[in-house]
Amino acid sequence: MRSVRRLWMTGALALLIGAIVASTAGAADDGLYRALGGDAGIARIVDGMIDRAYADERIKQKFDGVNPKALKESIRKQFCQLSGGPCVYEGETMAKSHAHLALNKADFNALVEDLQFAMEEQRVPFAVQNRLLALLAPMHREIITR
Repeated sequence: MRSVRRLWMTGALALLIGAIVASTAGAADDGLYRALGGDAGIARIVDGMIDRAYADERIKQKFDGVNPKALKESIRKQFCQLSGGPCVYEGETMAKSHAHLALNKADFNALVEDLQFAMEEQRVPFAVQNRLLALLAPMHREIITR
């Protein structure tokens, strides 16, 4: 009887731990999204980044003919999805959307700097900034074409 009870308790404990891990994993998945301020926070960050980029002498010519409102919405959805939020990015691949721009490493770095300034303006903690940048960094392979 004791061994059956011990087995039942061990199984119940395993189920409980599994439930805790599953609920924590779900919460952790959107942790970056929440740390960025959710959809409203991401929208403010993206607005700041794009406004800076359109004024940035180093890269503003790359945005000629690009609708800033549409660009902001596309990037907002992408950041939202990447950070674990509920959004779905349905835009072009990074390679396809940047192929015609002939972007180099300096162009990419300028936009990253604009993003960092935008996050600083929103008082996003440095560690949170780094988490987002780590998700975005691998995209440089698809964005830099020269």
